[in-house]
Amino acid sequence: MEPIATSINGAAKALSLGRTSIYALIKEGRLETVKLGRRTLVKTASIRALIGEGAPVAE
Repeated sequence: MEPIATSINGAAKALSLGRTSIYALIKEGRLETVKLGRRTLVKTASIRALIGEGAPVAE
């Protein structure tokens, strides 16, 4: 089963970005988060949607 959400560090690793960039994307509203206690988790669906926003691949 695929995880529904991942940590900030997990999102950074998946996108090859730093934590600061992940927080900037969250602030811009481009990544959706959920709070569980003190943890902030990034929804994997929003990571996939962000990847889909990229420029089309040349054929």
